[in-house]
Amino acid sequence: MIVLVCPGQGSQTPGFLIPWLEDPANRTLVDQYSEAAGLDLVLHGTESDADTIRDTRVAQPLIVAAGLLTLRALARTGAIPADVGIAGHSVGEITAAAGAGVLDDLDAMRFVAARATEMAAAAAATPTGMSAVLGGDVDALLARLEELDLQPANFNGGGQIVVAGALDALADLSSAPLPGTRVIPLQVAGAFHTRYMEHAREALAPAAAALTPVDPARPLWTNADGSLVASGARFVDLLVGQVASPVRWDLTMESMQSAGVTGIIELAPAGALTGLARRGLKGTPAVAIKTPDDIQAAHDLLAA
Repeated sequence: MIVLVCPGQGSQTPGFLIPWLEDPANRTLVDQYSEAAGLDLVLHGTESDADTIRDTRVAQPLIVAAGLLTLRALARTGAIPADVGIAGHSVGEITAAAGAGVLDDLDAMRFVAARATEMAAAAAATPTGMSAVLGGDVDALLARLEELDLQPANFNGGGQIVVAGALDALADLSSAPLPGTRVIPLQVAGAFHTRYMEHAREALAPAAAALTPVDPARPLWTNADGSLVASGARFVDLLVGQVASPVRWDLTMESMQSAGVTGIIELAPAGALTGLARRGLKGTPAVAIKTPDDIQAAHDLLAA
């Protein structure tokens, strides 16, 4: 089984949409996505600087638009078999919902715009942040997080856990790291996927209620517990809950492995999830679609 994977916030870089927009069909799609999201995604994907596209309100719609653009370009140049699975990391789950047919593209863009707005507002309410912790003993780390009133936000697999909470507590963790660990502060605006996002979760519910999801047309995994989800309505409910709950990408990769994954194709802006797969799905062939030039390699993997 080949699995399409959709990256989350932090994977964007300045100007990454430039090669994509050379194709008029792609430019038309991004214009449509911009209108649905209420943002100039062409501007943000070509001219905006790193600080601008790091803003949650910009980053999340931009990342989902790029993933959808990649999906549609991939489908235009060759069939994507129905047994090809799909999964997204954090906001990439909205891309995956559209890729599985649970949502149409424009509803996905409207929903991600609402998500981004509410998460940015929640992040602004209390100064918080996130750090990646590499290596070490998981149980010891979780115990230390409890002492510091921090929370695990992303279990990324391969010995990487992203933790989140108050800035002073994160500083304490960094200044006295546990044996065998390395702590890397992340340039994000708040403690995503933790209790600090509870207001965003509540505020996002009406936007979710306005959607009309259908059941997925291809295998679709959730970050909630790594399981396959057969109900479109349930997947949307999980999208809302995930705002304030940890991302279990480790369990998602384990489920892919149990399903017999034979290859990974990461949608733009690609690189982060194929990197995690090198540690969590060792030996699994992977293609990162960063520009249109990478689409043929993706089709070669699909054909293989």
